Amino acid sequence: MINNLPMKAALAVAVLALTACSSEPAKTTEVKTDTDAAKKAPAGPPEPVLAKTAFYEMYTPAHAWAADILPISLKSGEVAGVKNAEGKAGVWIAVFGSLSQHMARTYTYSVADELPTYAKGVKAESPEAWSGPTTAVMTFQTSDFTIDSDAAYKAAAAKAADWLKDPENAAKPVSLSLGAASRFPAPVWYILFGNSKSGFAALVSATTGSIITK
Repeated sequence: MINNLPMKAALAVAVLALTACSSEPAKTTEVKTDTDAAKKAPAGPPEPVLAKTAFYEMYTPAHAWAADILPISLKSGEVAGVKNAEGKAGVWIAVFGSLSQHMARTYTYSVADELPTYAKGVKAESPEAWSGPTTAVMTFQTSDFTIDSDAAYKAAAAKAADWLKDPENAAKPVSLSLGAASRFPAPVWYILFGNSKSGFAALVSATTGSIITK
């Protein structure tokens, strides 16, 4: 230990000497990163999202409301300033049911504000009395919801290819709805191009992605 003292003292003196020789304050250089530029860049316009993205944003608070919830339906909507396209939408509306509470509750996810109808983010409506699933409107398991809205749209658009060749038809709005009924083995997507009177509709399995014939 004694032999190390001179060395430690010498190092201490050297550090002090270097500090004393510097008559100017240390200069710092500001480095701008891509992250800083991104923070300062203005946010772009809101973009539509896929069904699953919105669904799980709503599922979390719905599950906090009732642990035994099951989805009943999911459908797309429109909000001002956002263009729905290729299975993506600016608004998604989900309904969940709780068998233990005999209640159903509607949740809305919107990418932008359109007050008073829509508020950006997730909005929950008040629970309503629900008698449970029926043969026409059943609940379904989230594990059966494997096909997202973009894939369902693509399958439906392929079936509607001839109808969509007409520019007027191609310009019509598209709505997507997800639900279950006893006549189907799994939940299905109902994709409607245009409207029910003069449009084109297709059913797509939400589990396999295949077209379902009526």
